[in-house]
Amino acid sequence: MPAHPTGQGPAPISTSSPTAPQAVFLPPPPLAIPDLYVPQAAPATGASPLALRRTIADTDLTVHPLALGTSVFGWTADGATSHRILDRHRDLAGNFLDTADSYTSGRSEVIIGSWLRSRRTRDSTVIATKIGKNLDNPGLSSRSIIGAVHASLDRLGTDYIDLLHFHFDDPTVPLEESLGAVDVLMRRGQVRYLAASNFSAERLMEARVLAANGLPRFVALQTQYSLLHRTAFESSLALVTRAQGMAVLPYFALAHGFLAGRYRSKTDLEKTTRSSRGARYRNRSGFRVLAVLDRIAEEHEAPPAAIAIAWLLARGPVVAPVASASQPEQVDALVTAAGIRLTRSDMVDLDRISA
Repeated sequence: MPAHPTGQGPAPISTSSPTAPQAVFLPPPPLAIPDLYVPQAAPATGASPLALRRTIADTDLTVHPLALGTSVFGWTADGATSHRILDRHRDLAGNFLDTADSYTSGRSEVIIGSWLRSRRTRDSTVIATKIGKNLDNPGLSSRSIIGAVHASLDRLGTDYIDLLHFHFDDPTVPLEESLGAVDVLMRRGQVRYLAASNFSAERLMEARVLAANGLPRFVALQTQYSLLHRTAFESSLALVTRAQGMAVLPYFALAHGFLAGRYRSKTDLEKTTRSSRGARYRNRSGFRVLAVLDRIAEEHEAPPAAIAIAWLLARGPVVAPVASASQPEQVDALVTAAGIRLTRSDMVDLDRISA
């Protein structure tokens, strides 16, 4: 664990734009076409499948292969329910939480912070949070980044963030300014590693050039990717993340709950924002994918949600899909996906039906 500031609080940080190094820019490494399917390794002898861990490359972050999404905290899950969800996730060996400063206007971070304090689990939990969308600190200017990180630290009740994501690209700010601000925070021990969310392949390549000249590098990418949303990632993003050795953390891994089988009929749809998002997949192609999921799930004696996540975990660059639960009992299907080893035949069937 890195050294953290001591005393009454963090030392003041200049909010002026950092000056990027003036070295000659070096080109990124050449791209190589990735093999997206990687057969899953069996758990070590005597080890519980739930205790599996994966390491984010070039970091010391060792995480469970399922990141618990917390966008529902303070929204469809109140504080008490959220704590029970977190308890269940921890009891099943989960240790990776994904949040953002904009989720329920910061309420998600507050709930996580209160749980970390009450359970005394900060040291055993990997916290990923995203900045850039909160109206108090919008965008990725140096001032906004510093203000957003300090606000997140306060809400989380911690003095460091394990994995900080830029929630979205901000084309109005030079990327070297944004990376320079994070460099300052890293030097103070308030941010350990940096990741991108919703960045294009071109911007990831630009960031890698800047990192080659001394600025922080993105170690991971969070992007939409699932059996029902493949094309955007499997083109240029797959090439770039593999070439740069970046961990991929897919969000909407269950297509807003559709791949969990929550919206099989119109009567399953609730009049909520979340169900309306999942309802968009209630079409012929969506139900074809769900039918194959159901068959493979029955063969593995697992729920469809676990198979959908296991498919992602068998894709080469994927380290930990992000999926959320509104009730504690929903966590089991998410976490146990790490112990499922899909056969090559399973993968071929899922690939074909979802192509």
